[in-house]
Amino acid sequence: MGVPAQKQTATEALLATLTLPTAGCTQSAREAALARLREMGVPGRRDEYWKYTRPDTLIAPEAPRAATFHTDEPMMFDAIDRLKIVFVDGVFDAEASDALEMEGVRIERIEDICCKDIHWAKDLYGVLEARGQSPVPRPLAALNTAFAGDGIAIHVTGKPSKPISLIYRHASESSDALLHHVIRVESGAEVTILENGPAASRFNKCMEIDIADGGTLHHVRAQGRDHERRAVTHMFTRLGAGSVYKSFTLTVNGVLTRNEQVVELTGDEGVAHVAGACVGDGDFHHDDTVFVTHDAVNCESRQVFKKVLRNGATGVFQGKILVQPGAQKTDGYQISQSLLLDDDSQFLAKPELEIYADDVACSHGSTSGAIDETALFYLRSRGVPQKEATDLLTLAFLAEAVEEIEDEALAADIVSRLEGWLARRA
Repeated sequence: MGVPAQKQTATEALLATLTLPTAGCTQSAREAALARLREMGVPGRRDEYWKYTRPDTLIAPEAPRAATFHTDEPMMFDAIDRLKIVFVDGVFDAEASDALEMEGVRIERIEDICCKDIHWAKDLYGVLEARGQSPVPRPLAALNTAFAGDGIAIHVTGKPSKPISLIYRHASESSDALLHHVIRVESGAEVTILENGPAASRFNKCMEIDIADGGTLHHVRAQGRDHERRAVTHMFTRLGAGSVYKSFTLTVNGVLTRNEQVVELTGDEGVAHVAGACVGDGDFHHDDTVFVTHDAVNCESRQVFKKVLRNGATGVFQGKILVQPGAQKTDGYQISQSLLLDDDSQFLAKPELEIYADDVACSHGSTSGAIDETALFYLRSRGVPQKEATDLLTLAFLAEAVEEIEDEALAADIVSRLEGWLARRA
């Protein structure tokens, strides 16, 4: 069945504004991604996994303008010793970045490896994205694979002494950025990846992560600051035997954000935790869409998502655990909860389990509600003012998601940002 005429028209209108890079070892992957995109068409509201989120501004030929936000507040992770890699409106900034050198890891720009016919990234670029197109199509990820002009390839062979920090700065009110990163973690290696910053007026980012047997990757991301920004991000992760993947995302501000995580547990005894906390006020739409596939024995996955919404903000969670035949001893956990601070906000949830093995422990739950009046009364009766009591209960609500961060310093930084956001909206 062909692409509906309306989708085809929207797809070609977007493609008319883009030029496929001539890109050496990634050229065939880009051409295949473009073919996938044309076959699927850009997303529309009639697509099952887009019914809660309007994709119009994400697929428009021109990016909507977004004002830049200036503040004296330090950027996220500034107190953390890290190797900094900076992008401004989706373009690598060598002067603002540290030297791309550190023990236990090799870091290169996608632009540089594209000139090489043979490179480890050739076996990864576009591969996990293509695998992630089934059973749910993800056309904006295919768009990214085809047209992303910059990004980083990270090959982790040891245990780097400090995190690798990807910093996204927004300078132009009309910027439209596409970034594509590929990460390979070898057996026994371990790395922490940090991401922060508003990135661009419209941001499309794709990250493909391949973790070999016994490898470990910690990922902590903060999205925020510039409220008028729009972003769609995809993370495709494949885990080998005994490997560990833990990802946490904090989102504050942003008129539209959609974060997709696609995780494959392909080796026995793998562990994958995906968590997120968001706080939204007013014209704010935040969508977490997660798909975890268990395809090996004795693997563990956790999805923990908390959203605090007020003044008409909207939160979306679509999460699925798929347990393939033979994936016995699976332990899958999924929870999505929202705290609605007024009657105007809404939370839309679609939790799913699809299980084809008989020796598993899988659960999912989703709740939505207001501040616990009993707990609020308890704090007020002990002299805590209304605003402080509400903030304390809000932070307690978000705590389960933040606790997924293993590094205490990073977790403390996240909590301090949440406290600051609540204080500014007194």
